[in-house]
Amino acid sequence: MRIRYMLLHAYGMGGTIRTVVSQANAMAALGHDVEIVSVIRRRDRPQFRLDRSVALSTLVDQREGVLTDSLGRKVWRRVRGKIVPYGEFAAAYFTERVEKAAIDYVSSLDEGILVTTRPALNLISARRAPSGVVRVAQEHMNLNAYPETLRREIVRHYGAFDAVSVLTGTDRRDYQRLLPDTPVVRIPNAVDRAGRVPSRQEHKVVVAAGRLVAQKGFDLLIPAFAAAARRHPGWRLRIFGTGPKKHELTALADRQGLGDRIALMGRSPRLHEELARASVYALSSRFEGLPMVMIEAMAHALPVAAFDCPTGPGDVLTDGIDGLLVPPEDVDALAEALGRLMAERETRVRLGSAAAVTAAEYDPEIVMPQWERLFAELLTGKPAGDGFRSAS
Repeated sequence: MRIRYMLLHAYGMGGTIRTVVSQANAMAALGHDVEIVSVIRRRDRPQFRLDRSVALSTLVDQREGVLTDSLGRKVWRRVRGKIVPYGEFAAAYFTERVEKAAIDYVSSLDEGILVTTRPALNLISARRAPSGVVRVAQEHMNLNAYPETLRREIVRHYGAFDAVSVLTGTDRRDYQRLLPDTPVVRIPNAVDRAGRVPSRQEHKVVVAAGRLVAQKGFDLLIPAFAAAARRHPGWRLRIFGTGPKKHELTALADRQGLGDRIALMGRSPRLHEELARASVYALSSRFEGLPMVMIEAMAHALPVAAFDCPTGPGDVLTDGIDGLLVPPEDVDALAEALGRLMAERETRVRLGSAAAVTAAEYDPEIVMPQWERLFAELLTGKPAGDGFRSAS
């Protein structure tokens, strides 16, 4: 099979990039002809390991800066028609030059499978890819997180896809209600458990990880941890990640008066080691797609305290079995859940052991054959099979 994955920035560090690279590597290892197309490029080297047989190409090289567009906005709208709506989270990346390059590339294809990986690229594929190309839209964020402007475009154009893939059962149901005549399949992202060292519950450390942005809710986690930590001396919170909220979160942590017990650690190339040395994982997001780092933490036998935000935590965790779920954005409830885990080592061990079992459901050996089967069916002209469409 000829499979092309289209990413906004294949050289970046995001969770979508990592999971798409892993999928491309797996398809290449199965003997398929695989290429990753990076719409823009701002680094010299990819941050995630690529299989040698996976081709990598770039449409717009921005390593020396973002160039001024040659087409004025009014001309662009009149002559080519701007596709990416303002409500798309990455809309600012799609200058006229970038959007034109993506449209021209997609329009030039004449065969194979094209997998696009965010709404902007999905809409370009839906509107410009020729009929001879099998089009698959991957959604890595939950539908209800998108503004109405973007949801309108999804309703208008996603019917052109041979399949729309989502990460959770909740999201599959939401998309199916919106797109009743379009095959919507649920295939989760894979988490490789190879080499994962389980936590020994020896260190009083709570770990969280993600971009330092409002979505991740670290402004809610810090006061929740502080409230619990005042009752449980010796516990520390380590937040891994970078982003525009760093200074704001640092100031918030300083105001808690807990010294160095709350630390913003920046990006770590050894996050797996940090997870193995921790005893609790905290997820404080306001919304998610499928929280991959949480599942990675579960693979280390870490118990999770999480907001039951849309979507993801509640699609993965069973409250009281392999983690603790609390109402979204309820700081007091999150503090109580963290405090319980800090106080009860037996509970941490019990929930963590069950979490490791749940994480096994996301092994590549289970997930990747689903992708290969889907692609094979679509290439033969079959609609996505019942096993995909009914998956919860």
